[in-house]
Amino acid sequence: MPSHDVDAPLTAEPDNATLGRVRKIIHVDMDAFYASVEQRDNPNLRGKPVAVGGSEARGVVAAASYEARTYGVHSAMPSVTAKRKCPDLIFVKPRFDVYKAVSAQIREIFADYTPLIEPLSLDEAYLDVTENLKGMEIATEIALEIRARIKDATGLNASAGISYNKFLAKMASDLNKPNGQAVLTPKVGSRFVETLPIKKFHGVGPATAEKMHRLGIQNGADLREKDLPFLVEHFGKSGPYFYGIARGIDERRVKPDRVRKSVGAEDTFAQDIHSYDPALEGVRPLIAKVWRYCETNAIRAKTVTLKVKYADFNQITRARTSERPYASADEIEDAICVLLKPVFPPSKGIRLLGVTLSSLEKDDHLQAQQLQLTL
Repeated sequence: MPSHDVDAPLTAEPDNATLGRVRKIIHVDMDAFYASVEQRDNPNLRGKPVAVGGSEARGVVAAASYEARTYGVHSAMPSVTAKRKCPDLIFVKPRFDVYKAVSAQIREIFADYTPLIEPLSLDEAYLDVTENLKGMEIATEIALEIRARIKDATGLNASAGISYNKFLAKMASDLNKPNGQAVLTPKVGSRFVETLPIKKFHGVGPATAEKMHRLGIQNGADLREKDLPFLVEHFGKSGPYFYGIARGIDERRVKPDRVRKSVGAEDTFAQDIHSYDPALEGVRPLIAKVWRYCETNAIRAKTVTLKVKYADFNQITRARTSERPYASADEIEDAICVLLKPVFPPSKGIRLLGVTLSSLEKDDHLQAQQLQLTL
């Protein structure tokens, strides 16, 4: 495994894994973002195991502090399981308006260095600093400066990964967490990938990792042995991506106008639902939330998906696609009703419902209206 020097500059000399000019990509990832904001704002939570979201009896963990992670608590874990792992776990209600405000502060700092910013979520983003507004030549120094400014402005710690492509920058940001950074240069990028377990690859989920294991692919070296036709045969459109990253190659650009593939909202209920009317009342706020996102961002969706999770944690999804984009929250509710009614009467209680919009596209007419209003 190559060393990951925090202060090493990103070389501008390409090797066989890169073509043309070497890009300088930084992936900035806030450390335990939601939980860290709560600990910052409430001194009584500092140094204690904190879970944002859920409750002792129901729900799932949205984020866990590093103190909670030492007990094995992590995001997406059922609250009951998290409490069993960490009896002293403190559950805190999420404050997304606060997280969004802090995220906006961080984005303003990014914008001082480059216009090429691709947010992945409230707490992480890619930055292309190959040519940057500060005229700084060394990407690691830019990352250090950005992290220091984030700390000064928000009181929060950020980690960063620096490399010549997005995949390796993302992987590097995890190497020295929390409150650290690492660089993977072209000279070490492909060697780093060789020893990386497949389940650690960004873009390889649990199901794909299990499939790769069945095919004898345990790490990057195993993946590199597979030719492109083999990977396309078994993984379809993802085959070329896997072929490239096995060799430390990722030609994806940082896209500041990146459009989300989907937007969703879900809620875990205080008591299991057994009848249709309470379920409909439960999904209406979720519909309002996803529609508000579409309105704010001048986006429309053609596909509506309903998620149903039962008391035993088994879940189903049902989707409905329209030939034209849904034009209002009422139209989305009509589609959800069509998907929801066949679920009842359920054989077991429903603990969670979710609504997701996908097949998103920009609404040019609405975008023009919003521009006129701002002018």
